Amino acid sequence: MTAPRGGRARAVSPRKPLSAGAATPSRQAGDTLTYPVASLLAEAPGATREYEVGPAWVDVGEEQPPDATGRQDEAAIREDEAALAEPVAGTLRLARTNRGLLASARLRTVLATECSRCLRDVRVPLDLTIEEEVLPSIELSSGLPVDTTSEPDVVRLNQHHELELLPLVREAIWLAQPIAPVCREDCPGLCSTCGRPLDDGDHDHEPAEIDPRLEALRGFAVDAGDETD
Repeated sequence: MTAPRGGRARAVSPRKPLSAGAATPSRQAGDTLTYPVASLLAEAPGATREYEVGPAWVDVGEEQPPDATGRQDEAAIREDEAALAEPVAGTLRLARTNRGLLASARLRTVLATECSRCLRDVRVPLDLTIEEEVLPSIELSSGLPVDTTSEPDVVRLNQHHELELLPLVREAIWLAQPIAPVCREDCPGLCSTCGRPLDDGDHDHEPAEIDPRLEALRGFAVDAGDETD
């Protein structure tokens, strides 16, 4: 631990730094994104800790488990799901308050999904911001459970006085991902006849066959003058 200017303590995460190409398996992401804070809780309000976060692979789908290396197979993504193309990384700052902790994280990752117009694979960079008050679930001095009935929706430390960042990261990814991602702003979409992207080759198709019962409508002409009346 080093003491930067201003007298605030700066703690470096005790985890070993990963190499540039290393991937943390998603099944271990909970451990990678779990931070012991008992010592910080014992300090006065205003004390801080800062950590490097990740890189950590996070499973953002409900039925898309990662492989042994932690990478999610983009080809196996369900139609309504996405996966991470790059692990989550960034910084986390924890500040002691009179009630608990204020967790502030600045993270980044890349989402692997598909274009909502042409269905091509697309990667979407995500900048994630987490600002969350976190309160104890166990009294530090007595070891007794805290009464949480008055604030049931507040984020809590676990019973070991640890901050589990994984649920907050997953929620931030869900909130940050676009509703209808596109490969580019002017993507023309798919051809209604052949189903291929409209910017992929020629689309001079024969007129589509229609229901014989509607064949009589071919000769039906609309009077433009009547439409404007």
